[in-house]
Amino acid sequence: MKMDLEISEPIDFSSGDQHLIRKAAIKGPNLNLQPPKSTPSPGVQEAQGSPHPKATDRAHTYVVQISDEPTPADSSTVTTTAFSDDAVRRAFIVKVFLLLSAQLLVTATIISMFIFWKGLKTWVRSNPWFTYALFPAFFVVLIILACCGNLRRQVPANYILLGFFTLLQGLLLGTISVFYNAEEVLWATAATTLVTLALTIFALQTKWDFTLLNGMLFVFLFVLVIYGILLIFIRSYWLHVLYAGLGTVLFSMYLVMDVQLMVGGRHHHSDLDPEEYVFAALNIYLDIINLFLFILQLIGLGR
Repeated sequence: MKMDLEISEPIDFSSGDQHLIRKAAIKGPNLNLQPPKSTPSPGVQEAQGSPHPKATDRAHTYVVQISDEPTPADSSTVTTTAFSDDAVRRAFIVKVFLLLSAQLLVTATIISMFIFWKGLKTWVRSNPWFTYALFPAFFVVLIILACCGNLRRQVPANYILLGFFTLLQGLLLGTISVFYNAEEVLWATAATTLVTLALTIFALQTKWDFTLLNGMLFVFLFVLVIYGILLIFIRSYWLHVLYAGLGTVLFSMYLVMDVQLMVGGRHHHSDLDPEEYVFAALNIYLDIINLFLFILQLIGLGR
């Protein structure tokens, strides 16, 4: 079947509009465009002769209108391509690690004040209300950062919230550290640093995709929370050791998964937006802090 296409304006076929032409070509042969047949009389048939070729060709002429507006599929493809660009991804990773380094530095400074300043250490132990007062503010800021996606993308609101959250987290860790010896806190800090560096290198080099374990790790975390609540009423040394060990393993896997989410590339789930550098830094920071707390608990139980 012969088909002519009349184009009303020039088309750049390198811009991805070929699927419109293919769609018209696929639908064309399926259309029943032949007029109903009638049996003319012999005299009329001889006088009529063969139909004019132009009339036949015009019956099979189609007009394809090309639109310059991008489709939703094209828009998503452009966004994904922009984020998968090496320069964009590299800038995103640099922002995350800079924010993470600043957070860890502020946290380490605050903890050092609590464990080496004897007057502050004594005051915190004699005033437990200070620790309880920090928890509501801590969770309010955490919920805002986790749920308000538009707010954590706005500058400087995202930096202010992240700084306030880091300050509250450092104060909470400081109030917890006063119940341990300075030597235990330093050993836990050194162990957390070595584990974090090793797991980060492992996450960047391994071919295993830990992003597929997101659902399983969430279930594991839920079970660990229930286990921790039960340990409030159960005084058992070995159950506490098991709890600290499981927590260390869980947040080690979370750290590997969050690093792979940030790096993206070949991993199955890597749907972070380029503007979500604050959210990515917050996830990795919480993984490291929880890892530090469980390692500190293990060291305290071991001594």
